[in-house]
Amino acid sequence: MRCRRVPLEAEVIKYKEGCNIEDGFTLWADVITTEGYIVTDHLVKIKREDGAIVCPYISHHRGLTYINEDDYIIIDNDGTKHVCGEDKIFHRYEKI
Repeated sequence: MRCRRVPLEAEVIKYKEGCNIEDGFTLWADVITTEGYIVTDHLVKIKREDGAIVCPYISHHRGLTYINEDDYIIIDNDGTKHVCGEDKIFHRYEKI
């Protein structure tokens, strides 16, 4: 059976620190020691006042997705969040 994906409208927001759309933060030390399968070269790293370095993430049904530099956060109408790279966002989403 051939099918076409049903078009969905979504909010698309380029991630930047302080916009409060991430679901949480993980300490950088925990990311690199316990999340060994993640490519960390372009992860967003935020230095807190206490000196701790943290990485923001989006939580979804598959687990956590850490946010890279220049990523976009997609928020579907049902509130579900996704992360999409700058290189793919406008191949998948059309501005309306």
